[in-house]
Amino acid sequence: MTCHPTDTPPREEINIAELRAKYLQERDKRLTKKGQNQYEHLTSDLAADYEHDPYTPITPRDPIAEDLEVAILGGGWTGVLAGYHLTKMGITDFRNIDHAGDFGGVWYWNRYPGLQCDNDAYCYLPLLEETGFMPSKKFSDGYEIHDYFKIIANKFDLYRGALFHTLVTGLRWDAEIQRWRVSTNRGDELRARHVIMAGGVMNMPKLPGIPGIHSFKGEMFHTARWDHEYTGGSWRNPVLDKLGDKTVAIVGTGATSVQAVPFLAKYAKQVYVLQRTPSNIDERSNPPTDPEWVASLKPGWQAERMANFHRGAQEAFHPGDPDLVCDIWTEISRNLAAELDEEGWPQLSPEEFVARREMVDYQVMERMRRRVDATVKDKATAEALKPWFRFMCKRPLSNNDYYPAFNQPNVKLIDVSATQGVEALTEKGFIADGVEYPVDCMIFASGFEVTSDLERRWGIPVVEGREGVSIYDHWRNGPLTFHGVTTHGFPNMFYTGYVQGGANSTTTEQFGRQCEHIAYIVSEARKRGAVAVEPTQAAMDAYVAHMRENEFDTAQFLGECTPGYFNNDGEAKPKWALFRGYLPGWNGFMKMLSDWRAKGDLAGLTLTEAKASHKAELV
Repeated sequence: MTCHPTDTPPREEINIAELRAKYLQERDKRLTKKGQNQYEHLTSDLAADYEHDPYTPITPRDPIAEDLEVAILGGGWTGVLAGYHLTKMGITDFRNIDHAGDFGGVWYWNRYPGLQCDNDAYCYLPLLEETGFMPSKKFSDGYEIHDYFKIIANKFDLYRGALFHTLVTGLRWDAEIQRWRVSTNRGDELRARHVIMAGGVMNMPKLPGIPGIHSFKGEMFHTARWDHEYTGGSWRNPVLDKLGDKTVAIVGTGATSVQAVPFLAKYAKQVYVLQRTPSNIDERSNPPTDPEWVASLKPGWQAERMANFHRGAQEAFHPGDPDLVCDIWTEISRNLAAELDEEGWPQLSPEEFVARREMVDYQVMERMRRRVDATVKDKATAEALKPWFRFMCKRPLSNNDYYPAFNQPNVKLIDVSATQGVEALTEKGFIADGVEYPVDCMIFASGFEVTSDLERRWGIPVVEGREGVSIYDHWRNGPLTFHGVTTHGFPNMFYTGYVQGGANSTTTEQFGRQCEHIAYIVSEARKRGAVAVEPTQAAMDAYVAHMRENEFDTAQFLGECTPGYFNNDGEAKPKWALFRGYLPGWNGFMKMLSDWRAKGDLAGLTLTEAKASHKAELV
């Protein structure tokens, strides 16, 4: 595939020293000592409203009391992939448990106008070859992704055991029965042999802790609970025809807001966009899927495309590599590869390579800022919209309509960086720079509890392993795992997400491979007649030490970034930080796991055999 060239400024126009100083200046004025505490806790009355499902009526059912092999906590991508890999291993006695009304995870809850996947759907949507499904375009619409969830769930019979509109309220290990007692808000008492924590990283909306947030008398909602009754339209038909006489404010300028703002601008009488930190936003080429291209694909094409994307987005292209994805995510690697190709791929030391890549980073970000100047007519607004940070400090975005929206007379950008966020809400609206702006509707595009402490992200009050030890205390100073998926003292409990493992640029590939590894362990324990499996203390300690010794230190890079969820909003406690690089890389991590599985001895794990009287239930 040939990528269209980008108009990247030449090196001689880039002064890294000046730009670095500017980047740090922009970071410093946004830093706050509040860190994650600047957001509402979900224990508050206001945040508790977001447990409500506005999309699907709750179906009454009787409480369930039963034994089962696996409880999968989550119905998003990780939960679906856990079910798929268990099924492949011949294990079908499982239930997906989710508080949504269907499978989909964040793609169930998010139904705001303009919702699309913001990276290549041919990589992001898993199991395309296994299902025969093909996205209709490069960046799939949200409803298409949710429809695909249903295709997978039906194909692999996941609805059979699913429990929707069900919140897990407690997980307690019962040594007498060698099972997890799973309690829920529906009165269920499930006795699960194994538990897979598959809640994902975007399962819990977070709300900005704005003073006076409880005082506002108008309409107010989070984008993950979009109120189409108020705005009009639907996620399949985003015609917001009820906003013609409404003044609307949206808080946040990340991926969600960038997609939603053009629709608010099109239909609302007045739109205020409240920005603490701008995003880096490229053009979006989103052509329909070419049937001739589809017909040309060979078996294994998706794995090849994901591997190519990973090299481009997170590592580096090899000599002769094509860029199969060709978008904002791969531009730095693509441009650097083009330079090195012209030079005959000279031998560079690691330090020289990093310096070359850093220069391209600054060039690409300067191109982004010039795009703002070329699009936004008002100079002050354009200046406020410019991203002053390194490329991966915030999630890279693409959208063709966001910047032009600020040329409309009914759209006004309110820069709240000087006050580190919105000053306050009143009964009638919000206050910024001492001025009250009356609004009819406040919309929070404030994201999810991605890097918050575990209690906030999981939202499960009680998780207790052996001898009643809480996982929250066990991991108080950071995660302690074996292979990133299990921990000592919590038998038969498995974890997913960004926990002591390799990171892949395609999140669904990363979480799917975690689920594959977990399914292998569960299957092998079952084959060997074990009722419990967990790592030894020594194996866990050795693995944690290995990960720490091989950790690529991103602390300095992220510490120089403007605050956001990538760097815990500037908090100096990075225990749940994303993107802790593993020096051998994703392929090195995958090899470590596959080599361990190939030995077949489950080294590092302790298996507790069933008593003779109970062995029959494992067959």
